Amino acid sequence: MTSPDSQSPTPPPAEPESKDRVYRSAPAIAGGVMLLGIAGWLGVDAVISGEGRTPWLALALLLLVVPLVVAFTLRPAVYAGADRLRIRNPFRIVVVPWGQVASLRSAYSNEVLTESGAKYQLWAVPVSLRARKKAARREMRATAQARRQMGRDGGRGSALGTTEGLRQGFSREPLSDGPVRAETDRIMDDLRGLHEARRQAESARGEVTVRWAYEVLAPAVAGAVLVLILVALG
Repeated sequence: MTSPDSQSPTPPPAEPESKDRVYRSAPAIAGGVMLLGIAGWLGVDAVISGEGRTPWLALALLLLVVPLVVAFTLRPAVYAGADRLRIRNPFRIVVVPWGQVASLRSAYSNEVLTESGAKYQLWAVPVSLRARKKAARREMRATAQARRQMGRDGGRGSALGTTEGLRQGFSREPLSDGPVRAETDRIMDDLRGLHEARRQAESARGEVTVRWAYEVLAPAVAGAVLVLILVALG
């Protein structure tokens, strides 16, 4: 009979793998769903009530339009993992290990630049100049409010005669956790932080891979060819 002490120890449970952070554009998804609904409504109506070549032309247009709408609205996404950045753009999937990322740049579009000099746009994280202006106005209001509060609490600190009065004056809950930023700018800050933390990791090395999205390109090209044929036939 085997004693309990002679039994092999139970191995510790494996730590769950960290899931990728997924970033997508909610306005783009909403717009894509709306466009697909309109295209489907018009296309089905043309197929049912159309005459002659109209139903076939409607089907060809749907075959062309639907993949393009999906590609530019529903498809784009950015997956940020511990070892790599996977970018799903309308017509390509780009996988960039963190060790190959040179920088993440924000201007009129958000882009990732690789060590080899290649540049890939992050379609799922679009730049909104309107959101940036709105965030800048909020930051200005928060700064003005902080200065007014400093003026009130500074006087009380002077009355106490020490800097402890200032500390007591500022002990209330802060107005914000930091500078006011647009949502996509905060996402880029998160990606930059993850890049800084993981770019030296051994598992974050590798080569950049790019794959074309033939599942989107093939039906769109087929639809365009059919539309040209039907139009040429009159």
